[in-house]
Amino acid sequence: MLHGSHSASQQGVELMLKVGDTAPDFELENQDGKKVKLSDYRGKKVILFIYPAANTEGCTTQACGFRDEFPRLSAHNAVVLGLSPDTPKEQLKWKIKEGLPYDLLCDPDHQVIEAWGAWGEKTLFGKDYIGVIRSHFVIDESGKLADVQIKISPKESVERAVQEIDAL
Repeated sequence: MLHGSHSASQQGVELMLKVGDTAPDFELENQDGKKVKLSDYRGKKVILFIYPAANTEGCTTQACGFRDEFPRLSAHNAVVLGLSPDTPKEQLKWKIKEGLPYDLLCDPDHQVIEAWGAWGEKTLFGKDYIGVIRSHFVIDESGKLADVQIKISPKESVERAVQEIDAL
């Protein structure tokens, strides 16, 4: 299991996850400082979306899109988890501000984000840098990946993930 304090290479996790793979388990703090394991949600469908930073425009579009679809997703035995390098304090502030009904997980050392393949080269305002790549993963009730989207727009992420949940 990946813990926020261990590197992906120490865990031997492949960086390229694909549909059909078992979702690598991890344990991270949520916005309240409570430890959350992905395996705690076995038996439910899970949307895990990874975003660069709380309380920024694109991330708010994505998070609020999942917020707005939350009742529909819950009716399909699905949960939503957001994940970024932000601290619990930053996540809690954003969760309250936007009325997000799901946990926001904290990976300040980006070890889990890297292990899931959502860390790499990006371009912003014409400059290349390394950082979080907006992504989402849909996980079925048995813990297998049903959809893997690395580098996806906020709006498309919500639409596609909800369609995948509907199809499961």
